[in-house]
Amino acid sequence: MFSPHGPTLRELAVQALSSVEHGYDLLAPKFDHTPFRTPDSVLEAVEGALEPMGPFDRGLDLCCGTGAGVDVLRTVCREGVTGVDISAGMLAVGREQVRAAGRPHVTWVRGDARALPFGPVFDLVVSFGAFGHFLPAELPGLFAQVHSVLRPGGRFAFPVAAPPRPSSPWYWALLGFDTAMRVRNALWRPPFVMYYRAFRLGDVRRELVRAGFRVELVALPAFGRRPDGSPRCRMVVATRESGPAGA
Repeated sequence: MFSPHGPTLRELAVQALSSVEHGYDLLAPKFDHTPFRTPDSVLEAVEGALEPMGPFDRGLDLCCGTGAGVDVLRTVCREGVTGVDISAGMLAVGREQVRAAGRPHVTWVRGDARALPFGPVFDLVVSFGAFGHFLPAELPGLFAQVHSVLRPGGRFAFPVAAPPRPSSPWYWALLGFDTAMRVRNALWRPPFVMYYRAFRLGDVRRELVRAGFRVELVALPAFGRRPDGSPRCRMVVATRESGPAGA
């Protein structure tokens, strides 16, 4: 499951028994060699879907980790790109990996997505693989924060895979992972929130609309369709309407 350059089982266990912030600080040097890093195929599909919507001026990678989404933004944004993450360790790795030369310039900011330290200065916000770290009750506040840092007409975009069928091994793998994390959090403090099955498209769409977004779903054709014809992976594109969140 992990490459020879990835973390050992002992390192993963130590990380899982830490807080989210400290756990990712520990994992950061080897994060890109784990399955938790967003695959290039997903990044490329989102980049290809965003390009016809742009170009954009300033972009934000929300919960940027080591900067996989930053590279997408550098392709579609003209003026500047910012990555924000709660883990100083992940930011340090991202800063090392992204070349300082070339445009647009990349700024790395340590911050909590639930209290973003920016005004309405971005035209595009993206996020990859981070939403499992937020409880469903936190989504209204999270989406309100994203709304507050976008200029009117700005877009918030992120990929969402179709949930696996109960007949799929992935269904049971995700169920087992979520169950293990809930048992861990019932027995150990501080909690490590990482529940991949809690981010449901219907709930997400409703909360985005409530936060003041107009929501579209864009199929990512590179991943094909399920037997019922529905896309295996979509990109959610939430456009900020004018006015404050919830208006």
